[in-house]
Amino acid sequence: MGEIQATEGIFGDGDLQGENTPAGEKEILRPSWDEYFMHIARAVSGRATCLRRQVGAVIVRDKRILATGYNGAPSGLAHCEEVGCLREERGVASGERHELCRGLHAEQNALLQAALHGIAVSGASLYSTHRPCALCAKMLINAGIREIFYGSGYPDELAERLLGEAGIRLNKLPSGNK
Repeated sequence: MGEIQATEGIFGDGDLQGENTPAGEKEILRPSWDEYFMHIARAVSGRATCLRRQVGAVIVRDKRILATGYNGAPSGLAHCEEVGCLREERGVASGERHELCRGLHAEQNALLQAALHGIAVSGASLYSTHRPCALCAKMLINAGIREIFYGSGYPDELAERLLGEAGIRLNKLPSGNK
């Protein structure tokens, strides 16, 4: 059986030896729960098919993953990489005119996956590679999401105001993207 090794850039610096560990003993540095779920959100974003931004989302309650989602076209439809991006063609700025996108956002897909499989998400937390837009914020509010952890910002002041008014905590975490 091989030795457990940390991978640099995922959770830490790759050092298995802690500063306070006696010589000859190895301490495995484990990620915090927030780091762990953000790492999973980043991995989920790898499935995204959007040409502009790859976003991943993970819905968690009691340290258990309830659902995941990434941004892309609805099931069974051609992806943007196959048919092009209408928003790019029309020069639509990020954060505007969401109705001109054939894809769903990662947060929407995570909520839909939970609903499709009969999983209640009320009281859960969302881990997302990006802060939600206003459209997703409204859905997350109505779904009962209580807290959001995100890695990168998103240009949508209305979303931030709505989430604040609803009492949903926004927590910026290191994005982990290098």
